[in-house]
Amino acid sequence: MGDVVATVKVMPEDPEVSLESLKEEIKSAIPKGSELHNIEEEPIAFGLVALKVMFVVGDEEGGTEIVEEKLKELNGISSVEVQDIRRLM
Repeated sequence: MGDVVATVKVMPEDPEVSLESLKEEIKSAIPKGSELHNIEEEPIAFGLVALKVMFVVGDEEGGTEIVEEKLKELNGISSVEVQDIRRLM
């Protein structure tokens, strides 16, 4: 088996949520066996900015679910949506 890189879109509850604090919480929430690759900001509208979180996990079935659940548990997050999954070569 190999690894995959997944990109998830994390939407804050409102524009008042501190993105820097949220990024730090995301970094600490990534579980063992997964590796955070990158966090990018994506402006949405009216001051709301989403975070695109890229992480590497094993390509077994349900590999991204653990990370998704950990992110959904964080305060200040409205939704977590997988946008892309690609196999690493």
